[in-house]
Amino acid sequence: MLQLNTVLLFILDFYIFFALRATNIKFVKTKWFTYLWWGYSIALLVGLYISFQYSIPLMYRSIILVAFFMTAVSKFIFAAVLIIDDIRRGGVWLSRLFSATKKTHIEENFEELEKPLPEVPKNGISRSDFLMKSGILVAALPMLPLAWGVISTAYDYRIRRQRLVLPNLPKAFHGLKLAQISDVHSGSFYNKKAVLGGIEMLLGEKPDMIFFTGDLVNNVASEMRDYQDIFSKLHADLGVYSTLGNHDYGDYYYGKEDSAAKRKNLQDVIDTHKVMGWDLLMDENRTLKMGADELSIVGVQNWGTGRFPKKGDLKKALMGTEDKPVKLLLSHDPSHWRAEVLDTDVDAMFAGHTHGMQFGVRGENFQWSPAKYIYKEWAGLYTEGKSQLYVNTGYGFLGYPGRVGIAPEITVFELTSV
Repeated sequence: MLQLNTVLLFILDFYIFFALRATNIKFVKTKWFTYLWWGYSIALLVGLYISFQYSIPLMYRSIILVAFFMTAVSKFIFAAVLIIDDIRRGGVWLSRLFSATKKTHIEENFEELEKPLPEVPKNGISRSDFLMKSGILVAALPMLPLAWGVISTAYDYRIRRQRLVLPNLPKAFHGLKLAQISDVHSGSFYNKKAVLGGIEMLLGEKPDMIFFTGDLVNNVASEMRDYQDIFSKLHADLGVYSTLGNHDYGDYYYGKEDSAAKRKNLQDVIDTHKVMGWDLLMDENRTLKMGADELSIVGVQNWGTGRFPKKGDLKKALMGTEDKPVKLLLSHDPSHWRAEVLDTDVDAMFAGHTHGMQFGVRGENFQWSPAKYIYKEWAGLYTEGKSQLYVNTGYGFLGYPGRVGIAPEITVFELTSV
C-alpha cells in the first residue's frame, strides 16, 4: 500500500510540476525551483517510509506526518483545479475541431493546442492563467486551518456534559457521575505534558466510574511505554472499565494473518490495561452493586461493519445479565449498535472510533463532519426506542496529528431515571 501511494504521489508531482513550468511565472522555470520541488518531495516520501518501517522518536514521526498530510491536501486541491482547466481546454479544442470546415483551420487549432498555455491578452490574463494562479491560492488556503489544528487544538481537551436518562435506573445509582474517554492512540502523541493535563482535567471532575472504549494504541503495545504512567492515574471509586478497539489487535502492523508476534503484541496490550488498573472486558460483564441495587457493565471486543474486525461476541458478553434492570455496554465501533445491539435489551452503549474525522463543526445545537457520510451515528447521543448510543469523538488523533473544529473529548455523564 505504501509503495502504491508513493507511485501515485510521484505521478501527481510530475503532473503539477510540468503544469507550473508551462505558466508565465518566471521562478518556476529556474533550476532552483526544480531542486526545491523534487528535493522536498523525495525527502518527504523517504521520511514517510522511514517513519513506517523503523522506530524513530514520536516527535519526528509526527512532524513528518504533519508535513506529508498538509502537502498532500494542497497538491490534491491544486491538481483538481488543473484537471478542470485541462478538461476546459480539451472541450474548446474538440469544439473547434468538429466545427471547422477547412483543413487549414484545423491545422491552426492543432498548432494552438501545442502551446502550453494561451497567450496573455493585452487587457488581462488568459482563462488558463487565471485558473492556474487561483489554484495556487486555493491550494495554499488549507495550510492555515490544518496548521492551526496541530498547533492549537490537538491537545485542546474539552469536557462535554451529558445527562443520560435511564428509566429503569435503580435509585442508588441516581446522580452517578460517569466519565468516558476513547481512542487514545498513544502512538501519535508527542506532548506528554499536554496528555497529562487532559487526564488531570478528567480527574478534576471526580467521576464515580470511568469507561474507556478502545484503541489504546495505533499498532503495537510498546507505544504506551511513555504514557502508561499517565493513564495509570485514572481512578474512580466504582472502577475503570475498558474494551479493545480495531487498532489494538495489531492488524495494521502485522497483517490480518495470525502469528506468534501478533499474539504476543495483543497479550501485551491486554497486560497494559491490567497494569494500569483498568478492568478490561473481553466479551464479559460485571455486576455493580450499591446496597441492594445492581446494574450490569458489559464489554465486548471490537465489532464493526464493513472491513473492521468482528471479534466481539455480544451474546456471550450478556450471559448472566438477564435479571439486571440496567445494562451499560462498552463497544468501540458505533456501527455495532444498529447491526446487533438494538436487538438486545441493552439500555445504553458507549462507543468511539469515528474521531469525528478530526474535522468539522460541533456546537451545542449543530454538528457536521465528513464522518456523517460514513457513519450514521458519529458523535454525541442517539436514541432509538428504549436504546441509547453515545459516540465519543476521541482523546487522541490518528494520521493527521491535529483537529479542526472537533476537539478531543472527555465526556461526563450524569445518570438519572427521569
